Amino acid sequence: MLAIQNVTLNYASALYGVESMPVVGWVISSDKKGVEQTHWQLQVSADTAFTSLIFDSGTVASDTSQNITLSGIELDHSTRYYVRVKISDNHGQHSDWSDAAHFISGLPAAKWQAEFISAEGPEEQASSKGSLLRNTFAITDADEVASVIVHASALGLYKLYVNGQKVGEDELAPGWTSYHHHLLYQTYDLTDLVCAGDNAIAASIGAGWYKGDMSFNRYRNYYGERTAFICQIVVNYQDGRQVLYGTDTAWRGADSPVLFSEIYDGEIYDARLEMPGWNRVDCDLSSWRDVTVIPADKKVLRAQGASTVQAIERLTPRALITTPQGERVIDFGQNLTGWVAFRVSGKAGDKVILRHFEVLDADGNVYLANLRSAKQRVEYILRGDETETYHPNFTFQGFRYVSVEAWPGEIVLDDIKAVVVHSQMERTGEFFCSNPDLNQLHHNILWGLKGNFVDVPTDCPQRDERLGWTGDAQIFCRTASYLMQTRNFFAKWLTDLHYDQTPEGGVPHVVPDILTDRCDNDRFLSDGCTHSAAAWADAAVINPWTLYLMYGDKETLRNQYSSMKAWIDFMRAHAVDNKWSYKLQFGDWVALDAKEGSYFGATPNDLTCMAYYSWSTLLFAKAAKVLGYEDDYETYFALHRDIVNSFQQEFFTPTGRLAARTQTAHILALHFDLVPEQFRERTVNTLVELLAEQDGHLVTGFVGTPYFCHALSNNGRAKEAWQLLLKDDFPSWLYQVKAGATTIWEHWDGIKPDGTMWSPDMNSFNHYAYGAIGEWLYRAVAGIDVDEAEPGFKHTRIQPVIGGDLEWVNARYRSGYGDIAVNWQVEASGDQQQHVVLSVIVPHNTHATVILPAESHIVDADNIAFTLRDNTCQANIGSGKYRFEYRF
Repeated sequence: MLAIQNVTLNYASALYGVESMPVVGWVISSDKKGVEQTHWQLQVSADTAFTSLIFDSGTVASDTSQNITLSGIELDHSTRYYVRVKISDNHGQHSDWSDAAHFISGLPAAKWQAEFISAEGPEEQASSKGSLLRNTFAITDADEVASVIVHASALGLYKLYVNGQKVGEDELAPGWTSYHHHLLYQTYDLTDLVCAGDNAIAASIGAGWYKGDMSFNRYRNYYGERTAFICQIVVNYQDGRQVLYGTDTAWRGADSPVLFSEIYDGEIYDARLEMPGWNRVDCDLSSWRDVTVIPADKKVLRAQGASTVQAIERLTPRALITTPQGERVIDFGQNLTGWVAFRVSGKAGDKVILRHFEVLDADGNVYLANLRSAKQRVEYILRGDETETYHPNFTFQGFRYVSVEAWPGEIVLDDIKAVVVHSQMERTGEFFCSNPDLNQLHHNILWGLKGNFVDVPTDCPQRDERLGWTGDAQIFCRTASYLMQTRNFFAKWLTDLHYDQTPEGGVPHVVPDILTDRCDNDRFLSDGCTHSAAAWADAAVINPWTLYLMYGDKETLRNQYSSMKAWIDFMRAHAVDNKWSYKLQFGDWVALDAKEGSYFGATPNDLTCMAYYSWSTLLFAKAAKVLGYEDDYETYFALHRDIVNSFQQEFFTPTGRLAARTQTAHILALHFDLVPEQFRERTVNTLVELLAEQDGHLVTGFVGTPYFCHALSNNGRAKEAWQLLLKDDFPSWLYQVKAGATTIWEHWDGIKPDGTMWSPDMNSFNHYAYGAIGEWLYRAVAGIDVDEAEPGFKHTRIQPVIGGDLEWVNARYRSGYGDIAVNWQVEASGDQQQHVVLSVIVPHNTHATVILPAESHIVDADNIAFTLRDNTCQANIGSGKYRFEYRF
């Protein structure tokens, strides 16, 4: 039976706020093998019965079921639409119409009539307190109302309420963007929350990233000095009428019970100051004050649609412990990002004071030094009338442990939960194997993503930083996109990268950029050294290309194309004989081959810069070809060849020795295909020698580590790649696992074997960059890899790297087409060969190539023909389930 399993819109199941017709895709279900779609028909309607069609494609002869762009569709703003699909396949089957996916259209900038309003005065620029805003609006002719939609945003952070109920599930809205260029608004359906007659609409506002105390420099007011809020309500009537209500001077403002709230330092909330009914119609307004219109630019407002920050999970405390110093500490058993929610009873004026932190020190006491100046402190003052509940409003913390500095009465763990907060993304990757340490490593990588994907890809979630470092995001992008559907998350962030580029194309170290012009006293970043470092700035090219590979996403390539080109041209403008540099270069950051006391690894910056210049130029040339810009393709592909030639002349001797004798230099040369073919074997052998000199350990930093296992396994050294991965003493991935880590650390020895700490000035225990090894787990160990000629896993390369004495691996990746699954088991064999049972699932409307070692002896081919090709044993398969047995 042929059916549509689900329809996606911009890669999500539903969209709330979109200003143009989203990209459409669907997953096909069938009980047959080798299913290929032959025809599709798609309809868009303004009603669930599809009697008000605004688009009907008719029958289209095509096998395309992802990344379908529909042109010529005019959307009314603030309207709910429905999309359905039906298809035919190569077996002569026809599906019924799918269940409808839905989206709500946004409000284009030109349609905004509301104003930004503030309850703060000019004198409150240094204030971190919250404020309240409210008004009422009337619903007339209620029986004729079709829907009530609201669009809202803020300069700062907001929570929206209608008739006393919080609207939606979003937290920390509208998130963090390059506000002066790109301010997101959220869209909600209020139809079920409103009633006939008067309705109350209200918002609670906090400083957030907009005017709060930010970055390790601890400046505030980066974007403005007063918080503000904007919303527009659209009442849609069945006859097509629309009635609009929006923020204006008729609204009223008041102080909030939030006395203090900052991203780094936490929140102080005085429940005694709560105003009963403040967000309901019957509120006493005698103490409320006038609001002020803030002259902010509404042209920068853009719909978010998906991937908003939400409270995703709730964890129960593992234990309540008393430290040797007598501190009461709650252990949640998992390093996470979010906040603590609790119930408490006590007298008016009693306090709950919590300090959040990541690790205990060597003696088992509270350790706060690595937070630097971030307080991560929450103080709740009880109103004292009955059981009270609370969680922070406009802040988040990174923590595993919570020190309870004050609590009225007995601490009851059932009254306390850790709430995990991050951007909403569908889980797409699963990896399990017979080695429990690798399973824990995968767990740690996943939780590193959860902890650092809070609206922007931060470096860490706990100390006074939490910035969108481009290098970390670039390194981890491919791994993240296996673990979760990150397309919408990264596409949003890349928009800000584009806006924050310098006029000549330089890319800031952090996005959104709050370091430029605010680092005069920083030893590294002063004198304009806040942008354009190799491997960091290359996120401008590598991340959009990765989204294209993983999702077939041409839209982000198009949107970022000028940004990508500007970055390549920046490097070219600063290059002499294709050797470029610019001010501060991080190089192989925090590599262990650095000089004592230095963060900068031993690999020369000249090599790192030229290697990434070559790689990004090649990827940009490929992007140009994909988008049909043939002239740019020819120009930049030729530039790529020139850079490669220059690299080889600069760094390889005539006999094939790579001049920089570091692990990272050899890794980059191999992985970026910079090695003259006649010298490849020597380069690989030297990399293995360098590994052996460290007793099989890596000494690489941010640049070399992500590609180490790839450079080995892709060059016939899978055994060494496995040995490297499975090392469990310092320095290694599994050293952290053995030390009890539940996320990825910033430093290989963040906690040393004797329990002492690495330097507290930069020692995060939730720092996902080194978790980029997750890409190797999926692409190599499981063997699930994309073909760039048919991206988005339309064609999958399945080539597992068997090894590591693993008995089995079970992995799954949920592509846009459906689940790709690989299971391999190594069974006992009486000879020196390994006997492998390989089971795979290929989603419908896709195909795959199964690639085994050339020396494989096929025991059971499941009626599939294998042939020798490219020094491997290969078979092409269509959709369905397969089982192969082979020895090698």
